[in-house]
Amino acid sequence: MPESNLYVVLIHFPVKNKKGLPIGSALTTIDMHDIARASITFGVKGVYVVTPYEDQAILAGQVIDHWTKGVGGTLNPFRKSALELIRVVRSFEDAVIEMKQERMEPVVTIATSAAAIPGSLTTEMLRQKLEDRASHALVFGTAWGLADELLDTCDYTLAPILGKAGYNHLSVRSAVSIYLDRITNGR
Repeated sequence: MPESNLYVVLIHFPVKNKKGLPIGSALTTIDMHDIARASITFGVKGVYVVTPYEDQAILAGQVIDHWTKGVGGTLNPFRKSALELIRVVRSFEDAVIEMKQERMEPVVTIATSAAAIPGSLTTEMLRQKLEDRASHALVFGTAWGLADELLDTCDYTLAPILGKAGYNHLSVRSAVSIYLDRITNGR
């Protein structure tokens, strides 16, 4: 099986509030657990948690350490292997630099959004792009989604996940799982 070239990036800043204004959001430890578990299930190379807030980065580190170096990892080795995928960085740019250094390949960034954005890739189109050597960063926003300033820096956007009803505000951990399944399994 070829080396994975897909990363997940969970952004806590800059994201939007419900009025569409840029903000920073608090870390949710369940997002870390569930996104790491989905990522290891679907063969993701690494998961970046992006927060510029020192207290939030410390909290993330404590959770990761508990499950990878502490008693949590002894009690649940499956959770340990999932949380070993997580890297905490201060900015999106830092995440991209680390990916580039890790694989020595260019990094293609793909933003996600619940809003329809003209020209967005389908999951099938992204699946085909993953066949090239470049690293691919699938970028998710917390709160009410990625701030426009970050969205505008990404190379592509991914078409939104649409359900049967008009409601379209999935938890980020649900969206990550759905997208990874569709990308990996061609659904």
